Amino acid sequence: MPEGHLIHRYAREQHAALAGSVPALSSPQGRFDPHPYTGRTLRAVEAYGKHLLYHFDDSPALHVHLGMRGLFLRQDDPAVPPRGGVRLRLAGERVAYDLIAPIRCEPLPADGERALRASLGPDPLRADADPAEAVRRMSATGGAIGAAVLDQATWAGIGNAWRAELLFLAGLDPDARGIGPAPARRLWELAVRYLALGRDAGQVVSDPIAPDERWVYKRDECRRCGAPVRRWQLAARTAYACPVDQRAAAVTHGGSAD
Repeated sequence: MPEGHLIHRYAREQHAALAGSVPALSSPQGRFDPHPYTGRTLRAVEAYGKHLLYHFDDSPALHVHLGMRGLFLRQDDPAVPPRGGVRLRLAGERVAYDLIAPIRCEPLPADGERALRASLGPDPLRADADPAEAVRRMSATGGAIGAAVLDQATWAGIGNAWRAELLFLAGLDPDARGIGPAPARRLWELAVRYLALGRDAGQVVSDPIAPDERWVYKRDECRRCGAPVRRWQLAARTAYACPVDQRAAAVTHGGSAD
């Protein structure tokens, strides 16, 4: 599933290319009705966690969630015909974006948009995110930290790859429970820093010196110390952790993650 860094990258690019214009919307697949947005100015493209919101004048917000297989194809020539399976094409004068296989592509009434925002926790890539609220939500979690990180109501935008790498960087065992404010704050600061790197690079970046490498995610051995990486199921996803660099005893009950 595309994680928050890619969703924010899509939003930034599409906002720069289309905001302030009247894009042409179509649905070659026929599973989306573009008429409520026909002839409307696109004011902004916004990312919140794994969700995209398109704000048009005098129209409901258009909500897109890519799910596991959704993606956008960029066409530098809008005259290039879209594939038949394209759910939605957003076409400007110089570029078009083709949306394929999302799990959500729908107009949201005002109460629906409010409900969506209320269901999400702070997003490390949003300027309006409240760090204190992020720390409060994470440190209030009584269950495994590895499950809380994936809960979009705790923090929005983090998926399995970021879970593995951020918890490694923070020295947190995914099974650790009841972490206090200090480890939660450290984890939030890491999320803010590294997700921004990932947004700019278009991929998960957990080591700025070697951006194509991972510390534990889908690795057999920890890239730092060489210990065999643990793998197990946690919150319905495969968790990855180094038994040497991520020790649960060091981070419970408010202990330091450094």
